[in-house]
Amino acid sequence: MQVRSAGKPYDEINITPMLDLAYVLLVIFIIMTTATVQGQKVNLPKASAAPSLATQTTKAITVTNDGKIFLDTIPVTLSELRERLIQQQALTPQFPVVLRGDAQTQYQSIMDVLDLLGQIGLTQVGLATKPLVK
Repeated sequence: MQVRSAGKPYDEINITPMLDLAYVLLVIFIIMTTATVQGQKVNLPKASAAPSLATQTTKAITVTNDGKIFLDTIPVTLSELRERLIQQQALTPQFPVVLRGDAQTQYQSIMDVLDLLGQIGLTQVGLATKPLVK
C-alpha cells in the first residue's frame, strides 16, 4: 500500500458512493412505476395477442364481477358514464375506449356498456384480455 504525501493530489475518484446512489434511485424508480398502475383489478379473460388501442387519451371502462362500472378508477352508473363520455367526446371527437370486464361478469353488463358506446357514436372500442399463454 502506498502512502500519499500531504501535498500530492489524488489521481483516482472513488465512485462507490455514486454507484450506491444510482442503485437506490433505480430501486425507487422501479417501485414507483409499478405502484402507479391505474384501474380496478379484474380477472381478464384470455385471448390471442393483438395490437393494443391503449394511448394517452384512452378511456378505460371496467366492469367488475358484481356489475359495478368504473371509468378509469372512478365508480359510475350507466347514466354518469354516458355524461362523462359525451363530455370527453366534445373535447376529442374520436378517442379510443378500452372495455375491461371480469371473466365472471354477467354478459348483460358488458352488453349494456357496449350498447351505450354505440349510442354515443364511439367506434374505437377495444376489449382488454390476458395474452394467451402457450
